[in-house]
Amino acid sequence: MTGYRNPFVGQSDPLPPALARAGFKQEFATFDGTVISYVQGPETGMPLLLVPGQMSLWSSYRRVMPELSRRFTVFAVDVRGHGNSSWTPGDYSWDSAGCDLARLLREVIGRPAIVSGNSSGGVLALWCASRTPEEVAAIVLEDPPIFSAEMPRFRDRDRWVYGSLAHAVSVLGDLDPRRVAGIYRQEIPVSETRSVRMPERLVGLLDRLIARHRRRRPGRPASLGVRWLPRSLEEMVRAASMFDPDFAQAFLDGRFYGDFSHEAALRSTTCPVLLLHANWNRYDNHGLVGAMDDDDARRVRELAPQTVYRRIDARHVIHGDKPHAFSRALTDFAATLTGEAPKSSGRSHA
Repeated sequence: MTGYRNPFVGQSDPLPPALARAGFKQEFATFDGTVISYVQGPETGMPLLLVPGQMSLWSSYRRVMPELSRRFTVFAVDVRGHGNSSWTPGDYSWDSAGCDLARLLREVIGRPAIVSGNSSGGVLALWCASRTPEEVAAIVLEDPPIFSAEMPRFRDRDRWVYGSLAHAVSVLGDLDPRRVAGIYRQEIPVSETRSVRMPERLVGLLDRLIARHRRRRPGRPASLGVRWLPRSLEEMVRAASMFDPDFAQAFLDGRFYGDFSHEAALRSTTCPVLLLHANWNRYDNHGLVGAMDDDDARRVRELAPQTVYRRIDARHVIHGDKPHAFSRALTDFAATLTGEAPKSSGRSHA
């Protein structure tokens, strides 16, 4: 899959009012021809770089950014292949995406930062800590697929997550026009024998709303154009329409991994680490439904014994599902870096 580009690269839209009032601005950096979109808050303290997961945008953090900006100088980024950043079909890997973040840390932020990443963004945070430690003050691993997103386990043992990416590629691979609502036809296991998915009538409704918005605003990211559906649906639809499917394909065919070993990276990481662990299930018929199981979390702490562990009763995108719990955990962790007393203890295990 080569020879196409992101139609939205370099575009900027009005920020949500709460972020505009808090002093956030959208910016762009270009590294060797690759445009990286990011949003920066006011200069208030230690820099904090927020890295969303696969098929998510910087705006997934919108609910936590105003609160975090009172303590941190917040940067939230669109990883290459996402949002208003460049698509680089044929060039997706931990190294290529990680190098973008390293250059953002070095050339834009300019001093060691806390790097907080959700899902694959958490693995990128680990990449930064192990490969460019001089740019990283600490990392926050928000329900990352550490160990589960390595071959051959990803393909053979944890088949459901692998299949979910294959579904995304099949739905989003036809770029003109994209039938974004099809991503909701994926089935989610809830037991060994039962799976659930969005009712077909609702998927059809989403498809019609997106098509209507496309007619009204051609050339813009997909939108539902209504306020009576959950904001999370709108966020997912927009993110999927601005996502390069080759990013996911690179996970499926093995191009993404290179020589980046999760175990070796954890062993070499010396900065403080906060691991936030969300809900998960494991079924014989499907493998892991989630990012990491308890054995994975235990192994992280064994390899990087400085890790602080917090189990949070939340879905995979903790900062979206439980924004106050996420902000509190991150702020308490940052307080320990400067010798301050944390404001709350939460459910924490060293």
